[in-house]
Amino acid sequence: MNPFNKLHFEQIEIGHTLSPLVKGPITTAHAFRWSAAMENWHKIHYDLPFTLEHEKLPGLLIAGSLKQQFVVQLLKDWVSQCFEPAGWVWKISYQFRAMSVLGETLTVWARVTGKRRTPDYGLIDLEIGIINQDGKESTPGKATVALPYLDGPALPVPFVPPTGEVQKGGMT
Repeated sequence: MNPFNKLHFEQIEIGHTLSPLVKGPITTAHAFRWSAAMENWHKIHYDLPFTLEHEKLPGLLIAGSLKQQFVVQLLKDWVSQCFEPAGWVWKISYQFRAMSVLGETLTVWARVTGKRRTPDYGLIDLEIGIINQDGKESTPGKATVALPYLDGPALPVPFVPPTGEVQKGGMT
């Protein structure tokens, strides 16, 4: 049995959903601090009159880079808290399909859609996204994380992506 009582590649099933990450409601302070940290001075993130009157937007926008960070946080927390030794977030892709405005509460979600084996570790494919409190999806995407095998070695540090053919499927 797993001495750390944590999950490994073999124990993850297709269809598994990660515990969602809830952020918000996102306030002006959140948006302004994030804009300052990222040196993103576009007024649509902090100047309401400009945003409404000049840009004709529905409200101050939550920066796309902040939403990206939320997705990475969900995946990083999952692979580092649920697995021992820790896994790695390898790939993430997403699309911005809807604006998110200040005052919204965002929920980041992920669901396992596939498993692949490499000689040294397993790869887990996920469908990911961000929905607001009304259930509107704004940021759909996909991700791949690398997880150790139950009786396998720790993943390399730094992470070395797999090369060559990767087997589809799970338990072999």
